[in-house]
Amino acid sequence: MPNAPVHAPASEADELVGLLSLERLEDNLFRGQSRDIGTKYVFGGQVLGQALTAAQATVETDAPRAAHSLHAYFLRAGDIEHPIVYDVDRTRDGGSFSVRRVSAIQHGKVIFFCAASFQEAEAGAEHQLSMPEVPRPEDLEPAPAIPPEKLALLPTKVQRWLDRQGPFEFRHVYPRDELHPPKRPPYQQVWFRLSSPVGDAPELHRALLAYASDFHLLGTATFPHGISYYQPNVAMASLDHALWFHRPFRADEWLLYSLDSPSAQGARGMARGLVFDRAGRLVASTAQEGLIRVAPSQVPA
Repeated sequence: MPNAPVHAPASEADELVGLLSLERLEDNLFRGQSRDIGTKYVFGGQVLGQALTAAQATVETDAPRAAHSLHAYFLRAGDIEHPIVYDVDRTRDGGSFSVRRVSAIQHGKVIFFCAASFQEAEAGAEHQLSMPEVPRPEDLEPAPAIPPEKLALLPTKVQRWLDRQGPFEFRHVYPRDELHPPKRPPYQQVWFRLSSPVGDAPELHRALLAYASDFHLLGTATFPHGISYYQPNVAMASLDHALWFHRPFRADEWLLYSLDSPSAQGARGMARGLVFDRAGRLVASTAQEGLIRVAPSQVPA
């Protein structure tokens, strides 16, 4: 008998696309799985991307309507060992806009909710801020791997996070040593792209960007304080997340994430981001406030 065909293992990008492809249980009810990427709880970007996928699946108007904004709150930590159910409320379908509210549910409790707005394509006045002048991604070196002997000295959660090959490739314009972070002004620029090409559906690329937008955003608020998520005395968690889509893009082509943090106070940090494509078009904007707690006995001087 002929040998069975040998299938190549799925790439990290393919696995992420699968993660964002939800099981439809009912007209407005969906179920998504979780993936362990080295975080203690479900990664916020995963819930954001899955919720947007669920909302998009219920926009069934005659003319296509694309997501242009998403406003979300993280209420409880997600259990990485169990699926998440997404309940979509078809709040409104107007003449050119649709609004959906999505609740993410685990163990009978809402862990996250968001509102997303969709619009039919329409012409109008147009302007944008210019992209910062930074080196191209090809001129930047990928982050070097941490030597195994140093990795072994880190907390387990940090080891799992750093010792993984994720679906996105990141190249920092101004790299920072996250294990021994210096104090720096609260801004950074990061090029990123999905590690391998995927399909052309705009809805997929918006969900992928929603997933990726949770990386590096809140961390920008730690820069002036010389702390990072990797330190055992630092606790960080997303409280909310806002995302606006401005122009078409592909998540599997290089995008520049330009980030800043205007304020940190009351154990909370605020961060903002602009996402540009290689041609300098502003394709998306983000904003987030998150919890940043440092053990009092170990606050850096």
